[in-house]
Amino acid sequence: MGTLSRRDFMKSALLGMGATTVALSLVGCGSSHDKASLASNEVEIDFKHGVASGDPLADRIILWTRVTPEGDPNHINLTLQVSEEDEFTVAAMSQSVVALKNSDYTVKVDLAGLKANTRYYYRFVTDGTVSPIGQCKTLPQSDVSQVKFAVLSCANYPAGYFHAYAHAATMNDLDAVLHLGDYIYEYGMGEYATERAEALGRALDDDNSDEVITLEEYRKRYAKYRTDDGLQALHQKAPFIAVWDDHEICNDTYTTGAENHNAGEGEFSERKLAALQAYYEWMPVRPYVIDQTEALYRKFEFGDLVSLYMLDTRNEARAKPLEYQDYLDTTSGAMDFTGFQADLVIPKQQLLGTKQLTWLTDSMKTSNAKWQVLGQQVLMTKMMMPAELLTALANPSTSMAEQLLALAQIKGRAKEGDPSLTEQELTRVNFVAPYNLDAWDGYPVEREVVLQTAKVANKNLVVLAGDTHNAWSGRLCNAQGDVCGYEFATPGVSSPGLEYYLKLPDEQAKQFANALQLLIDDLDFANIHQRGFMTVTFTADSVHSEWHFVSSVHEKAFTIRNSSLQQRAVG
Repeated sequence: MGTLSRRDFMKSALLGMGATTVALSLVGCGSSHDKASLASNEVEIDFKHGVASGDPLADRIILWTRVTPEGDPNHINLTLQVSEEDEFTVAAMSQSVVALKNSDYTVKVDLAGLKANTRYYYRFVTDGTVSPIGQCKTLPQSDVSQVKFAVLSCANYPAGYFHAYAHAATMNDLDAVLHLGDYIYEYGMGEYATERAEALGRALDDDNSDEVITLEEYRKRYAKYRTDDGLQALHQKAPFIAVWDDHEICNDTYTTGAENHNAGEGEFSERKLAALQAYYEWMPVRPYVIDQTEALYRKFEFGDLVSLYMLDTRNEARAKPLEYQDYLDTTSGAMDFTGFQADLVIPKQQLLGTKQLTWLTDSMKTSNAKWQVLGQQVLMTKMMMPAELLTALANPSTSMAEQLLALAQIKGRAKEGDPSLTEQELTRVNFVAPYNLDAWDGYPVEREVVLQTAKVANKNLVVLAGDTHNAWSGRLCNAQGDVCGYEFATPGVSSPGLEYYLKLPDEQAKQFANALQLLIDDLDFANIHQRGFMTVTFTADSVHSEWHFVSSVHEKAFTIRNSSLQQRAVG
């Protein structure tokens, strides 16, 4: 199979990735063993992977489950029951649904005909077997005083416990959970961040312990992740609004390849299609929107308060990111910064692509919501670091922290106007370059379009990011230095951060983070050594972000510590 066409993807979506659209009917619903309201099967089943809801709108929502049957039947009959109270003792809504073998026994129902801003409870039942009860909430249509999101990303099962999911599931005031990607990791045992897995009881199963490539392998990886109690609890508690990042396929993906797709692993297009099919089967997302077949970008309106745009920065149009090593003269060691800067702004260096970018900017201009919120994967804040640190990042060592702290000291003196600074010292801190070309820094033209759109249209822009495993907050400045919005980035659920890569103990990691805040002009906050998640609360007057850091992902008992606050006012 060569490149994956959109027609091929649509065909696959219709055959195997779709959600059944159901309009509800009212029935009398008694106890969970009322045979009149249960589907009948000849095999025993279990709901080992819980239930989930997602992609809420004012009048509909996706409801999901997966059944584990005894044997290998072609289908399993179920009854979906929905009620406005969790006892299911009064009149409820009911519909027959089917779990198909060729969809990995997953069930995804696009439930229509619901009331706006209403909490519903749901369950799947058959022959006396009852799923866990999930709860979800439809979107409001007007007069919204507050919207609160939990924001999570980067959950690596073998790397540690999913305490972030478990703690978020205890919150009772969430309107939705935004999952910004890396819901699973494709790596096998012995690869990235798996060294403690055996001791933690988080090893991958023997039949799925290698890097995943095929559809069956991706399905098994999702099944393993969804056995986690914390993840199941959060899916039960609130609707997810999710988007993929790279590890749902493989590391550092772009439209035609990936860093972690290597010789001997088959056609990338075949692997990509397998990965996306498994994603659509296992995640409570709508399978596609007309004219957006392979993409997952879409919009959610929380009344007149928040317009939420979930962006696809991986599969829709991302060009392969530039690499500094391609501009390095191996003989002299000199960097061709002129050539690098020229290639950085050529039209083909796209992240969103023309179609998605036009959809986003047009939607922002016409939105009447107080806040324009982008839920997406990679950092948009300009992370411009002293260029000499880029070489150190490529070859990390214990001396890098000392080098960074020395540069921070120079930058501090410069900010204070120290007249004794030499020209050489000033050059060291003022000659900067983007630190991560896999983020928006590698695609500056499209970033400028987004920021200018917000500024010209006088919109309150907030960007939410994942991907880095670290917590950040920054100002989104255009080419003229004007602040056009703000960004908040969530730490990883369990994937290690910069402290792991640079081998920094906690105290040194704190110093490193403080130095980064000093050196990077647009950066306001950094935490590079703790895992957790973020909540973001919007009101008419302000946006309030809070980072919830877990004490450890390597111990079963945990506490939430060092919550940090950032607040931004409208305008």
